[in-house]
Amino acid sequence: MSTPTASGLTHFDDQGQAHMVDVSQKPVTDRVAVARGHVVMTAETLSLITEGRAKKGDVLGIARLAGIMAAKKTADLIPLCHPLPITKVALDLTPDHSLPGIVVEATVKTGGQTGVEMEALTAVSVACLTIYDMVKAVEKSMRIEGIRLILKDGGKSGRYEAKA
Repeated sequence: MSTPTASGLTHFDDQGQAHMVDVSQKPVTDRVAVARGHVVMTAETLSLITEGRAKKGDVLGIARLAGIMAAKKTADLIPLCHPLPITKVALDLTPDHSLPGIVVEATVKTGGQTGVEMEALTAVSVACLTIYDMVKAVEKSMRIEGIRLILKDGGKSGRYEAKA
């Protein structure tokens, strides 16, 4: 099992070299992570999405699939992430007229030796990027904001919940 260095970081060895953390001695536990972010856009662009008038098709459905696919590919994208047996990926994409925009929330679960925070964050990031890609022709000024971990549970460090 990897032990923290003097800096407290486990992804670096005593010589400061990056390495993949050894989780082989950690127990398998149920783990969950929830991440959230949002895409801010004009009310007109939001209406285009919610009314199904985007020329590229079902923006929210395609973004949901992109987020699921991204969660499954996280270890291919983030160099020191472990490939994990993901047991659930769910994305909620909610129009929010007060932004205006779309709030994206991903929940990822596994039974494993390390957590799924990166998978949840990757799912949200790619879903937000997909929303941008699907309607950038009508609004290039959209902003992707607020991507963060909301909840993680399981493993040695236990439960974390972000403050509101």
